[in-house]
Amino acid sequence: MTWLALALLAAAALAPLALALLRPPRRAPRGRREADLALYRAQLAELDREREAGRLDAAAHRAAVLEVQRRLIGTPDEETAAPGRRPSSALALALVPAIAALSLGLYLWRGAPGLPSAPHVERAEAARREEALLAELRARLARLDPASETARQGYLLLGNAERARGNLAGAAEAWTRALGARFDPGLAGDLAEVELERGETEAATRWITRGLAEAPRDPRLRFLAGLAEARAGRPETARAAWRALLADAPPDAPWRTLVERRLNELP
Repeated sequence: MTWLALALLAAAALAPLALALLRPPRRAPRGRREADLALYRAQLAELDREREAGRLDAAAHRAAVLEVQRRLIGTPDEETAAPGRRPSSALALALVPAIAALSLGLYLWRGAPGLPSAPHVERAEAARREEALLAELRARLARLDPASETARQGYLLLGNAERARGNLAGAAEAWTRALGARFDPGLAGDLAEVELERGETEAATRWITRGLAEAPRDPRLRFLAGLAEARAGRPETARAAWRALLADAPPDAPWRTLVERRLNELP
């Protein structure tokens, strides 16, 4: 009876999939840019609600908003390709029970519902192993020629790992070394964002200025330039930078609303 109940639950869970597959296709699919814009707006609104509810402090809210804005400004402008053919109704009806049977089979083979969650000791051990791996990476990088491409790739990897675990100082140090091997405006923008999150506005401005010297039309670097000016207490300079960015932006740029919102927030 237990397995029959599980099978029925699986079929019920997959019922919406069957309905979606059998539903007639919509006339026009939504473009990726429009979908991305809606998603990022929702994320920003959710962060604001978390801040107002007291679940995020000012520093965490600022860092999270900056990350969402970074992804928004990096959104490509092109639309997604035309949708492919939809599966036939017969194929859809055949797929649903097949997926349910496969899921149940995998559960019977690999499932372990009685397994408890990993205790704190195991999580701490995993963190120690991660730190040991990063320490080994740092030691290997120290033996390489810092100007080599191998060292540059290693420092890129190290910076990504450090940022992912919240060590902004470590990420900034690693990416600075990577930029010393070979400069890249995109990485300079990443480093500038980290420096802004750390409150190092002057350091961020230096990287933004250098990045703009090689990529003067880059919208993310231009946005960060205005953000750095605003953080440094120079709202008029920030206003001029963002107005110039909007003047050069296409009317349907997905990040236009974001920049306009930042403009309105300036004192």
